[in-house]
Amino acid sequence: GIMSDCFKCGKKDLSGDEIAIYLKLVNRGAKEFLCIDCLAEFFQCDKIEIEKRIKYYRDSGECTLFV
Repeated sequence: GIMSDCFKCGKKDLSGDEIAIYLKLVNRGAKEFLCIDCLAEFFQCDKIEIEKRIKYYRDSGECTLFV
C-alpha cells in the first residue's frame, strides 16, 4: 500500500498536503513520498516555495489532489 512516511528522512505520518504536492510535482503514481523539507531539497528550492505551491493549488480548487 501507500507509505505515509518520508522515504528520505523517515518523518512519520506525512500530511495530505505533503502527499498531494509530491504526486502533483514529482510522480502522479507514487506509492512513497517526500516530506516538504526533503521535497524542497529535491527541487533545490526553499520550503516556502513548496508551501506557496500547495496554497496555490488548494486555493485554485482545480486540482483534485488538494481537497
